[in-house]
Amino acid sequence: MKLEQAIDDFINYCIFEKGLSAKTKESYYNDLKIYKEFLESRGIDSVKSISSDDIKEFLKERNGLEKTSTLAHNLTVIKNFHAYLYSQKVISKNVAEFIERPKLRKTLPKSLSISDVSLLLDIPLNTLFDYRNKAMLELMYGTGLRVSEIVSLTVHDFDFTNCLVRIMGKGSKEREIPLGEYVIYYLKLYLEKRPFLLKKQNCDKLFLNNHGQGMTRQGFFKVLKKLLQEKGLNPNVSPHTLRHSFATHLVNCGADLRSVQEMLGHSDISTTKIYTEKSDEKIIEDYNQFHPRSHKGDV
Repeated sequence: MKLEQAIDDFINYCIFEKGLSAKTKESYYNDLKIYKEFLESRGIDSVKSISSDDIKEFLKERNGLEKTSTLAHNLTVIKNFHAYLYSQKVISKNVAEFIERPKLRKTLPKSLSISDVSLLLDIPLNTLFDYRNKAMLELMYGTGLRVSEIVSLTVHDFDFTNCLVRIMGKGSKEREIPLGEYVIYYLKLYLEKRPFLLKKQNCDKLFLNNHGQGMTRQGFFKVLKKLLQEKGLNPNVSPHTLRHSFATHLVNCGADLRSVQEMLGHSDISTTKIYTEKSDEKIIEDYNQFHPRSHKGDV
C-alpha cells in the first residue's frame, strides 16, 4: 500500500472508529505528513518498505529541530500508525513496536497559591461584566474546566438541584463535575443579570461578551489578563494555571487521585499523577520548615 493511501486510511479510522477530535486529527495528519516526506526523500513510497532503521533515522533528524515533548508525540503517532497497519494486516511486522520513546523531563504545572487565587477572585460586583467575570473565574477554579470547555457551556448544562455541571470534553467524552456553594451562588447571581447582556439576541451560551454573543477563548484571556494587572499578580498566569491550581489544591488537601482524574477529564491517571509530585514538594517543604530535627545545625 502506498504511503498516502495508508495515511488517509489511518486518519479515517481515527475519526470514525476512535472518535478523535478535529484538532487531534489535524495534529496526527501533520506529523504523518512530515514522516511521509522524510520517507519519500529516502526513496520509500510503500509502507511495506519501511524499516526500524528508517524510523530511527527520522527521529534522529527531527531531534535537532523539535522539543523532546514534540519528538515524543511524533513517535506516538508513528507507533499508532504502524500498529494500525499491522492490525489491518497491511504489513506483516510492526517495525515501530520496540522503538523507545525519548525520555521526557517532567515539568510540574504552575499553580497559584490559595491566597493569590483569593485575591484574583475578589471582584467587586458593580457592573454586568463584574458578575460575569466573577462567575466565570469561580467556575473555572471551582471545577478545573479547560478554557475551551468554559466557553462552550450553555445555560442548559447545569443541574442546580444535584449541584452538577455536565461537560462534553476531549474526544466527545461526557463527564459530570460537582459544584461548590461559592460557584452556585455566583452563577445564580450572574444568571439573574445575563438577560441584560443578551441584547435581545438568541444565544444559549452561558457566558456572553459585550455583543450578546458567546464568550471566546481570546475574550476569556483578555478578561483574565486585565484582572491580573489590576490585582498586581503575575501577568503570565493563564486559564490553564487556574485548572492546575484547582487540581494542586485538591491533592494537597488530601483528595483522592481518581476523583481528581475524573473531574479533570484525564483519560490516563498517569497524567493526573504529576500533581502528587507537586504535593510531595509541599510535604518536603513543610518537613524542612517545621520538623525540629530536619537540619543538623538545629540540634
